[in-house]
Amino acid sequence: MTTKDKRFPLTLSSVVSQKDNNGERAGSRTVATRTAMPQTAMRNAAHHSSGRPPHQPVQQVEIKSLNQTNLSAALSPSLLSGPLVSEGVRRAMVARVAQQGVKDATVLAALQAVPRHLFLESGMASQAYVDASLPIGYHQTISQPYIVARMVEIMRNGKELGRVLEIGTGCGYQAAVLSVVAKEVYSIERIKALHELAKNNLRPMRIANIRLHYGDGMIGLPKEAPFDGVILAAAGMEVPQALLQQLRVGGRLVAPVGGRNQVLQLIERVSNYEWKSSIMEQCHFVPLHSGVM
Repeated sequence: MTTKDKRFPLTLSSVVSQKDNNGERAGSRTVATRTAMPQTAMRNAAHHSSGRPPHQPVQQVEIKSLNQTNLSAALSPSLLSGPLVSEGVRRAMVARVAQQGVKDATVLAALQAVPRHLFLESGMASQAYVDASLPIGYHQTISQPYIVARMVEIMRNGKELGRVLEIGTGCGYQAAVLSVVAKEVYSIERIKALHELAKNNLRPMRIANIRLHYGDGMIGLPKEAPFDGVILAAAGMEVPQALLQQLRVGGRLVAPVGGRNQVLQLIERVSNYEWKSSIMEQCHFVPLHSGVM
């Protein structure tokens, strides 16, 4: 689907069409039946207390190494040890994500490099490598590992990323993953307490290519534009036009769109006045809001 600039921002009805006889949405390039729904902490705890993993055992996948420093190397070994937060547990999580369909070896290696448990409260660290979204306070969540990997894979599209923009820093986990696959990462958070939390979480890792900003993500960062990629960690009923304008020609924006029923949407900027939109799969995110708090 191609549309002109004057028709943006996109409404949900413009990207979600009726299903055809084969059960796929007409006009979409990619449609999947998988739904990435958040799981509650109680359910995750039940998996651990039962002594059984939440998924069936999976085969290990071979992940290509990156020409970047492993983020774990900057951390104290005591922060990375323990039966539920070890590198082996993280590797098993990455293998599950690969089995769900994420194929980009660079993205999988980034997931392996970032210790997710360090972005959660200590009491929830044991649940860090379950493939589920988890609460981080202020009615926000750390995204499910699969959906983080899937969105970054779609945005990357097998190409090198220069400058990328993340809307919704949260606890900083996705920004850390992006820092491994992009040269520069700019991330905006509208909740001051979460902005400070992300800074505290990322500081021990000494990641030099992340720039955190406190502000309204729906406005973006026009002074730093254009961006090779834009990724939204919250769902609105439409994609803000300001973010579309900050995407360079040839760049890709990935965002959840919708209310109760959400879809993962890819928007590619074809020219100065033309964008192409595709629906990728179903998803579930917290709502996108304007302003700061």
